[in-house]
Amino acid sequence: MGHNDIMNTAEDFVDQIFTVMVIHLIDNKRQQVITFSKLTGKSDSAWFYNRCDLVGQDMWRAVDAKPGAEKALQLFDVFLRVTKQYLPHVARLCLISTFLEDGIRMWLQWSEQRDYIDGTWNCGYFLASIFVFLNLFGQLSGCILVLSRNFVQYACFGLFGIIALQTIAYSILWDLKFLMRNLALGGGLLLLLAESRSEGKSMFAGVPTMRESSPKQYMQLGGRVLLVLMFMTLLHFDLNFFYVLQNIVGTALIILVAIGFKTKLAALTLVIWLFGINIYFNAFWTIPAYKPMHDFLKYDFFQTMSVIGGLLLVVALGPGGVSMDEKKKEW
Repeated sequence: MGHNDIMNTAEDFVDQIFTVMVIHLIDNKRQQVITFSKLTGKSDSAWFYNRCDLVGQDMWRAVDAKPGAEKALQLFDVFLRVTKQYLPHVARLCLISTFLEDGIRMWLQWSEQRDYIDGTWNCGYFLASIFVFLNLFGQLSGCILVLSRNFVQYACFGLFGIIALQTIAYSILWDLKFLMRNLALGGGLLLLLAESRSEGKSMFAGVPTMRESSPKQYMQLGGRVLLVLMFMTLLHFDLNFFYVLQNIVGTALIILVAIGFKTKLAALTLVIWLFGINIYFNAFWTIPAYKPMHDFLKYDFFQTMSVIGGLLLVVALGPGGVSMDEKKKEW
């Protein structure tokens, strides 16, 4: 094989790779146009990058031609296409982060947690130790099952039990703010449970199951509604202009998520907003580890990350059948 044959073979190979990249980046109609005319040219690396640049410019030119709101939706669609393979995994990791952190804390602070439960409920060291063990084992094993995608439904039910147990043991039931945050955390688990639940099979071959009757759709609805409770705890009843604006925008977004209208875009906006607030207000790494505020902010930080994980599941998987987005398709 001569030098020219080797160069032609290399260019054909790079040409095929580039075609695959285009298929993943451009929508179906544009894919057919671009892949129809095979790419030829110089054999050096500049040829490859010039072709990538031309395709990228063509795609962004199409986006720039859109009006403002439509352009934002187009950019959002590009983001979803690029991240669709990774977003569910990131969402699940964020969702179980508070359970993972709390399980590790139970291990590292075993005696402190045991003494606190014993002092609060006067239940003795034995029952207090069982409580700490259940929290440690239940949370860490649940996290492992969720991340490994094994027995996810059982893991979700176990983590639901941990939330209920801690709500009673730590008297969260009488603290409205923490209760709403725990309910929001439960909403994230409900979405994770819905994701793991396979759709019911039809009893007749070729006949689809009615989506409206599927419990999965109502789990997604319940999860969305519970998730927005987190944002109810962030509202500030103050006449400060910034707080008023934040309340108006935040309330509009949580209503959109709850009713399922423009759900993915609204959920992603809430993710960005909540992540910024979490980094700014719950910066536990700036507080010395020996101070009680360190543990408080750390707990709050990871609980907020779990709610972010639930919202990312909404972004990745959509709002489900019981939503305005879904009903619009039928109209």
